[in-house]
Amino acid sequence: MTVLWIIQAALAVSLVALVALQSPKGEGLGAIGGTATLFKVQKKREKSLRNASLIVACVFVVSSVVLLFVH
Repeated sequence: MTVLWIIQAALAVSLVALVALQSPKGEGLGAIGGTATLFKVQKKREKSLRNASLIVACVFVVSSVVLLFVH
């Protein structure tokens, strides 16, 4: 039982770190003047960070459901 809580905490911390490492997708106020780049090719690092955060988020949700039914 304690192992599941430790895994849950580690997943939460890693998910926050992965999301914080990603670059912002919006252009902010630059989009108002028409200088926004609509079609930007994702770099390999950005794509791998996005995929890793998606996987960690799915595992986090599954572990949350498991903890709900185990506890």
